[in-house]
Amino acid sequence: MCGMVKPSFIPHADIRQLRDLVRYRFKLTCMITSEKNRAHNCLTVSNLKLDDVFSDIFGKSSRSITEQILQHPEEIFDVSPFVDGRCKTHIEEIQAAVNGAISKEQAVKLRQCLNHIDELELHKAEIEREIFRLSDKYESVLSLIRTVPGLDKTPMTAIQVLSEIAGDISVFPTTKNLISWTGCCSRNNQSNHKIKSTRISRVGFYFNPVLVQVANALIKSKKHPEFTTRYRRIKARRGHKKAIIAICRMILAVIWHILSDLKTYTPESFLASRPVNKSKILTTSQTLNLLKQRGYIIKDDVVPVT
Repeated sequence: MCGMVKPSFIPHADIRQLRDLVRYRFKLTCMITSEKNRAHNCLTVSNLKLDDVFSDIFGKSSRSITEQILQHPEEIFDVSPFVDGRCKTHIEEIQAAVNGAISKEQAVKLRQCLNHIDELELHKAEIEREIFRLSDKYESVLSLIRTVPGLDKTPMTAIQVLSEIAGDISVFPTTKNLISWTGCCSRNNQSNHKIKSTRISRVGFYFNPVLVQVANALIKSKKHPEFTTRYRRIKARRGHKKAIIAICRMILAVIWHILSDLKTYTPESFLASRPVNKSKILTTSQTLNLLKQRGYIIKDDVVPVT
C-alpha cells in the first residue's frame, strides 16, 4: 500500500513459539484448577470437610488422608500417621473432619480427578522445562524485566512478560503504544458526547491476569510507596478496579522505559517532589467542601471554659 498502512507487529519466530507454550501452560493451569474444584466437590458432598482443617486439601497430609479413604472407603481409621508434624491443626479436629462416608460413585469420580491432576502436573512441568530452554537466549532482557517490583518473585512471571511484548521494545514508539498492544487502555465508545463504555479490551486475555496479580500484590507492599500512593489516590475517585488497571499501565510504562534505556528500575522518578500548581490552590471554603464530599465530618474546636 505504498507505506500508507502500517504493517502489523509480528514477533520473531522464537518469541511466537515461546508465547504459544506460555499460553498453553496457562490453559493447563486452568484445567488443573477445574479438576481440583471437582475433587473438592466430591469431598464436600461426602461430608469430608478437609478444607476446614487444612489450608490446602491437595497438600501432603490431606492427600495422604484422601488416598487412605479411597483405599478403605468404609473403614474408620486413625489420622495421626498421615498428618505431617508441622501441621498446626489438632488431631481431634482432623479426626472429626473425616467423619463422613463416600459413596462408590463419588470414589470413582474422585480417583479419576486426582489421577488427572497428577497427569496435568507432569505435562505442565514438561512444558515449563521447554519454556526455560527457549528463554535462555533472552537472559539479558529478562534480567532487566526482573528488576521491576513484582516481576522478580518467580522466574515464570518475567518470561510471560517477554513472550507477550517480545524483546525488541523499539517497535513501540511510546508507552501508549505498548499499553494499547497489551489491551490495558480503555475503549473510546462515545456518541453525541455520551460515554457508553470505558471497559478495557479483551486483547490481553492471557497477559492482563498476570499484570493484575502483580498490581494487587504491589498495592499491599510497604516497600514500594510509589505504587501504593498512586493506587490510593485513584481509588478515592474512581474505585478499586479503575485503580488496579492504572497500576497495570504504570507497570507497563516502567517496563517500556527500562527496556528502552537498558537501565534497571529506580523509583526516584515516581517519588520526585512536584511543585504545587497555583491553579490547584483552594480557598478555605473550597477545602471544607472537598473534605465534606470525601465523607469527613468537620467540627469546631472545643474551647475549655476557664
